[in-house]
Amino acid sequence: MRAILFGGGLALLISLLGTRVAITWFTRIGAGQPIRDDGPTSHHTKRGTPTMGGLVVIFSVVIAYFAAKIITQSAPSASALLLLFLFVGLGLVGFMDDYLKVSQQNSIGLRGRAKVVGQTVVSLVFGVLALWHELADYRGNTPASAHVSFLRDIQWLALPMVVAMVLFWVIITGTSNAVNLADGLDGLATGASVMVFGAYTLVNIWQNNQNCATVGGANCYEVRDPLDLAVVSAAIMGACFGFLWWNASPAAIIMGDTGSLGLGGALAGLAILTRTELLLLIIGGLFVVITLSVMIQVSFFKASRRFALVRKVFRVGPQHRVFRMTPLQHHFEMLGWEQVTIVIRFWIITGLCVAAGLGVFYAQWVIGT
Repeated sequence: MRAILFGGGLALLISLLGTRVAITWFTRIGAGQPIRDDGPTSHHTKRGTPTMGGLVVIFSVVIAYFAAKIITQSAPSASALLLLFLFVGLGLVGFMDDYLKVSQQNSIGLRGRAKVVGQTVVSLVFGVLALWHELADYRGNTPASAHVSFLRDIQWLALPMVVAMVLFWVIITGTSNAVNLADGLDGLATGASVMVFGAYTLVNIWQNNQNCATVGGANCYEVRDPLDLAVVSAAIMGACFGFLWWNASPAAIIMGDTGSLGLGGALAGLAILTRTELLLLIIGGLFVVITLSVMIQVSFFKASRRFALVRKVFRVGPQHRVFRMTPLQHHFEMLGWEQVTIVIRFWIITGLCVAAGLGVFYAQWVIGT
């Protein structure tokens, strides 16, 4: 438990002070955020705001985790190292995207196919190692499981190795892209991440207290290294807290794809390593809704353009859009909502999703089914 407090506190302090230094340095070298021309006009004032702030979050978490392990004189676990690998690996993919945007001074950055390739490579390496029997503990638990999971592994939903790898890829790429889509307003993704990673810190602590290695029984959790996963999760929460001080409206720095892809990858990794893959849909409900808004917009736009039947049934013209602009937060901007209002209300939605997810998680343990 000391490691959790040390990790979270150190990450918060490093991020809070380090982001101030990063703002000065990124401003000096001209690492400003390009703004897409087809976005909301209110965002044009953000042009030139220092970006790639996600580097500070990543460094804060890594330094805080290993410092906490040294302070508590405990060895890093395989699960925590895999989670950090996923966090840093996807952060590097995002960094390449941010670097191209800054160096070329356009909002395109890394091409979509190249970004998917990077996400795929990191996901596959993570998946292979997470299921590798050589990393199993003395009870035979590998860091991840080939079962589909909700609040724990669903025993009758065991997947072949290849199918499990595909599932991991879907979860990791989907979640990293979802957090990336949510990172469109000052403090939105950062504040939401604080709550979501805070929730997973509690999940990990509870799984450690009710771990099958110590308590046994029908309601115990077969999770490898839950307490060490809590250290990483708490460190990410603390780093996001520190970064939010500077990222809140009006943002003095933007996390960029470096931060959003890294945070999304870490969130997906926690869901996989804690055997709560489907629970992620509840706890990360805001990210799910924002992603669905983009999918609905693109699908309906293409359908209305190509199929006359769709236009006839829905009584719309060709190239019709469901939302004024996506991701969803930009739709409300186009309706005239203030950015701060949108962010606060989306934080409220995140809080409700987190409360619902934790409630389901605890209720299932109480009723014992």
